Amino acid sequence: MSHSPSSSPQKSIALRSPPTSSPSPSFNPPTPAWVCGEWFITHSSLPMWRTSRNVRITYSPLPNEKLDDLVQYQPLSSEKVKTVHGVDTPTGPGAYHWRGKGWLMIASSKWEILGWGELGNREMEPSKQWMVTFFESTLFTPKGVDIYARSPEGLGDDIVREIKKEMERVGLGEGKGGIGEIFEVKRD
Repeated sequence: MSHSPSSSPQKSIALRSPPTSSPSPSFNPPTPAWVCGEWFITHSSLPMWRTSRNVRITYSPLPNEKLDDLVQYQPLSSEKVKTVHGVDTPTGPGAYHWRGKGWLMIASSKWEILGWGELGNREMEPSKQWMVTFFESTLFTPKGVDIYARSPEGLGDDIVREIKKEMERVGLGEGKGGIGEIFEVKRD
């Protein structure tokens, strides 16, 4: 599967509706190169992040547009950094099948990018790269969404409000579409 090299970050916030069993003609997914690097989960509806802080994901390129997926986080009551490691295999435009590595090899999940972009004026302020992901339910977790930022400081209240408005528009507002409350993930 190839992504158009002309994929450029959205300058406004727009999301597609999940799941993406049929491709959305208006959705232009990010290239794997744009996705790669460190991301911070700043907001989520997934219960597992309520008891965690400093949640970050590092994507690294693998052959065939696969991604190495390393999640690092700390429990609220501990300084210990825990990790979850897996591989993401593309299944469609901006959609992936995650399979755990090591003892997590039996675990898998499906996730997709609902929207992505870069806001801000580089000359006036640092740009704000963002991504919204949707996870289908598994045996261990309900379906849910995460809001990612490149910066550990997050995106700012105005941007998060706009993302939540757009989530509402595509049927993923809090308590809708099977999505629970969207909360801010704690970070130091």
